[in-house]
Amino acid sequence: MRAIVIRQPGDADVLTWTEVPEPEVGPGEVLIEVAASAVNRADVMQRMGFYPPPPGASPYPGLEVSGRVVELGEGVTGLEAGAEVCALLAGGGYAERVAVPAGQVLPVPKGVDIVDAAGLPEVACTVYSNVFMLAGLEPGETILVHGGGSGIGTMAIQLAKAWGARVVCTVGSAEKAARCRELGADVAINYREEDFVASGPYDVILDVIGAKYLTRNVDALATGGRLMVIGLQGGTKAELDIGTLLRKRALVHPTSLRSRPLEEKARIVADVRRHVWPLLESGQVRPVIDQRVPMADAARAHRLLEASGHVGKILLTV
Repeated sequence: MRAIVIRQPGDADVLTWTEVPEPEVGPGEVLIEVAASAVNRADVMQRMGFYPPPPGASPYPGLEVSGRVVELGEGVTGLEAGAEVCALLAGGGYAERVAVPAGQVLPVPKGVDIVDAAGLPEVACTVYSNVFMLAGLEPGETILVHGGGSGIGTMAIQLAKAWGARVVCTVGSAEKAARCRELGADVAINYREEDFVASGPYDVILDVIGAKYLTRNVDALATGGRLMVIGLQGGTKAELDIGTLLRKRALVHPTSLRSRPLEEKARIVADVRRHVWPLLESGQVRPVIDQRVPMADAARAHRLLEASGHVGKILLTV
């Protein structure tokens, strides 16, 4: 089969579409013939040499796919060959086929195109596990979503709004602000012109920036607020004022999805299927797709992501 190989750490041009060995399907796994994958910031970090795959994971980038089941490993039940599915991966999505634990496989939601479904597993699992399972967002609370125009942001806005929360997001342009309001954001703050702290306080903050925003995020939290840090686009090191956290009885919780144990990922996937998939099938929540790019041209897709002009997901099609 063919896959995107990272020849060496570097810029987008190190991504090469080439022949590689077929994946082996182990017990409890499913082999998927890939229709599409999606580009995530983690893929860019892996390409640059900053985010290696966990032990035992595929060396190829790609944390989510959609496609059709072509083979079942020993002990797999509840799936059959030919089923249209999407899946959460630890790696290997930039390929024509990928083996994935059966507990991380989801059916393509009714009414969603099989290619568009490639942009769902990573964002749905990341948002649901952080905002609802860990932060416990309640109806009527206020959530701040940093990077509202991103794949994570567009899903977080929709899910939080469907849950009955007040949604505030940060964006980098008037165009993105308008798109986020269309998705349900009550307030869209242009971070180039406004200070998000002034629009607080927030009960929950979903942050992809990290160190650069840490102090201001804590300042913006309400009493009992929860800061979920899921990205490091703004660096890894910053001082944390424990006194402020004590006064606010607040929580700072950094998380990563990729390296979690298989059993934990399976629980998240099961909860996402139970709580998020009905919203997708009813049309209340939808995948937001910026554009589709042929997988062989993954370098162009990475450059598009790094330019940050997109809204929603950039997909790679086979």
